[in-house]
Amino acid sequence: MADRSRSMQEPTLLILTALADRPRHGYGLAQEVLTISQGRVRLRTGTLYGSLERLQQEGLIEVFSEERVEGRLRRTYTLTRTGRDTLAAEVRRITTTAREATRRLKQATIEPTGAPA
Repeated sequence: MADRSRSMQEPTLLILTALADRPRHGYGLAQEVLTISQGRVRLRTGTLYGSLERLQQEGLIEVFSEERVEGRLRRTYTLTRTGRDTLAAEVRRITTTAREATRRLKQATIEPTGAPA
């Protein structure tokens, strides 16, 4: 299992998010990551499948189904319970940080000090 005390890399966050609502195969995951990131993150094939392998080894995702399509094996992936819990923890961490950043930005516009801390 990976050390999840550190923040998650964005591709991992996006892949887990793409799997949060339903199982998806590799191409579907790549397309969903593109949608979630509003076109900002385009996972290359090697990056995607390397990430999927690593996430399986870490116990965050598993193969949901396999089928042959035009002679090629197509795997569909799903989150494990650990993957779902890990994603939820990362969402809480990001939300807490974003709230604090928002609070500080509002405070800075209300009480500009101009002096470095």
